[in-house]
Amino acid sequence: MADNYQYPLDLDWTPQEMATVVHMWNALEKAYEGGIDREDLLSKYRAFKEVVPSKMEEKQLGNAFEKASGYQLYGTIKKAKNTESKKITMP
Repeated sequence: MADNYQYPLDLDWTPQEMATVVHMWNALEKAYEGGIDREDLLSKYRAFKEVVPSKMEEKQLGNAFEKASGYQLYGTIKKAKNTESKKITMP
C-alpha cells in the first residue's frame, strides 16, 4: 500500500456523495488490510453505485484508486459477488 495517497473524488459531488464514495474506498482498504464483512462491502458498493452509476466513471475512479493505493475495486467487488464467504479478504 502506498502511504499518504488521496482518494479520487469529483468536486461536483455533494458532501454526502463524497462521504459515500470515501466509505467505499475505506471498505476496499479494509478488504486488503485484514478483511471486511461481505454484506458490508456490497452495501457500500450499492451506495457507491448510486453516486457513480456510469460504468466508465466507476472504472476511471477505480483505476485512479488502484494507482494511488494498490487496491483494486473491480477484483474486490467481483470476489464479493462470486463467493458465499461472510468475510472478504484480498491478498
